[in-house]
Amino acid sequence: MSPEKTRESSPQSASKEPPPHHTKVLHLLYHELRPAKSEYSYVIETGEFEKHSDLFVRARSEASSTLWPEITFDDGHLSNFEFALPILQSRGLQARFFITVGWTGQKPGYMGWEDLRSLHKAGQFIGAHGWSHTLLTHCSKKDLQTELATARLTLEDKLGTSITTMSLPGGRSNPQIINACLEAGYTHIYTSTPKSESLPLGSTVGRLNILRSITLDQISAILAANGTALPKLHFLSRIKTAAQSLMGDALYEKLWAISNRKETDPIPAEAAENEDPTHHQ
Repeated sequence: MSPEKTRESSPQSASKEPPPHHTKVLHLLYHELRPAKSEYSYVIETGEFEKHSDLFVRARSEASSTLWPEITFDDGHLSNFEFALPILQSRGLQARFFITVGWTGQKPGYMGWEDLRSLHKAGQFIGAHGWSHTLLTHCSKKDLQTELATARLTLEDKLGTSITTMSLPGGRSNPQIINACLEAGYTHIYTSTPKSESLPLGSTVGRLNILRSITLDQISAILAANGTALPKLHFLSRIKTAAQSLMGDALYEKLWAISNRKETDPIPAEAAENEDPTHHQ
């Protein structure tokens, strides 16, 4: 491991500290950005992401907003470096990028190690998203060692910084998975449960998954003081989790594919490459 390794900053300090009137933090989850519109639910147009980022800057400065927005990205798609980074830098924002380590420098359309090092040097924060994006609830003890410990140690060796945060592939977990993450050296595990968090953060951290269908007005309403939008999303998420458990992952994935990409993507080859089934949360 590099002797220059530095300690990763705590998650709540990844951006400016929330002022007192922002009583809770809401983490937003993104995946891929594209300049053109896509029918794939997990792709956000760069123009829309710019609007989202401007909204987050305003929300941080307004006393009427109780939620402090924080940005996260899952997977390590190349668009995070090419498109998201310049947008973030131009607005003085930092984000947390969770990387599927085994895809780095290997899978077309995803960042290489030089991209990640540049992202880190630019002041952005890096976390792990497993080794192969396998659902952790499907892993043996040996597989978990690769997905959790090997992924973390590889990131630390390549980037020269401590990696203490983990994002759960597909949002799937159970108490045993959470314990395995903690034992592998992660202090904060980011989920796909849409809920806000009080500071200091606990061992598990909820996030709101931002899909193509979510409008700017809806995000604004979620960030508004005393809003009911986020509790409703949390309730629906609990229903979805129960449905996943009843149907099983295989059937759930088939239904997800039907409902989340009803039309042909304008870049079908790229969409097929990027549409890993374990994204479905």
